[in-house]
Amino acid sequence: MEMKKLCTALLVLLITLGHQYAESKSLDSVIAGDHRSEQNKSRDIYRNPKETLEFFGIESEMTVVEVWPSAGWYTEILAPYLNEKGQYISASFDLNSDSAFVQRMGKIFLGKLEKRPDLYSNVKHGVLMLPDKIEVSDPETVDMVLTFRNIHNWMARGQEHIAMKAFYEMLKPGGVLGVVEHRGDELVPQDPSSKSGYVNQSYMVKIAEAAGFILDDSSEVNANRLDTKNHPEGVWTLAPTYRAQNDEQKIALSEIGESDRFTLRFKKPE
Repeated sequence: MEMKKLCTALLVLLITLGHQYAESKSLDSVIAGDHRSEQNKSRDIYRNPKETLEFFGIESEMTVVEVWPSAGWYTEILAPYLNEKGQYISASFDLNSDSAFVQRMGKIFLGKLEKRPDLYSNVKHGVLMLPDKIEVSDPETVDMVLTFRNIHNWMARGQEHIAMKAFYEMLKPGGVLGVVEHRGDELVPQDPSSKSGYVNQSYMVKIAEAAGFILDDSSEVNANRLDTKNHPEGVWTLAPTYRAQNDEQKIALSEIGESDRFTLRFKKPE
């Protein structure tokens, strides 16, 4: 009888500790974590990571692909959140590439992961080098594909339709494609190569639907009505790049903040 009571007490303790651990891995705790630099945290006001990820419907046990994570601003939120119960996959450059740029970005990205194995031990690396090299996951094995401010990069190469097709094939039926992108002016015809970095929301919907996706919902969480979208260096005129701007201009532009962005949730049909 005493042994039964002891086992019951132990089970209760384990459940309690499990709940506490789950709480420690909430989006709030990850976003506030000491593994994130103050510089990165300072951009939360513009990128709204918690609200954005909750809108997409992320859950800690999902398999999630982040496309072209660059230096890993969102990775340091997504990967720790998914580390225990789920799976984070980066769909990035080929780290074995001879390109000096790719090697430099790969070093930055991998260096981030190596510093905190307790947070990033479960990260998987995939390759998305369009149009020919797509080695990310088996077909229909991913719950969610996320891309943050990348659509214009594929448009510059005429590869946006190839990208959408690749994402569609990765996702399970019912899976989610979450997109955040610099939002263009619908009164201005879409530049097919998006030289300004801005993409009309209607164009994004069009290319996603052409791949088979259904627009499930949109959010204004990353909207910025101060962004006029007619900057001399395109979206890169604004923070954080401030391309070709002097100190005085940077101060004035800092009042605008980062770009106006659409946030769209698409689904692959069941």
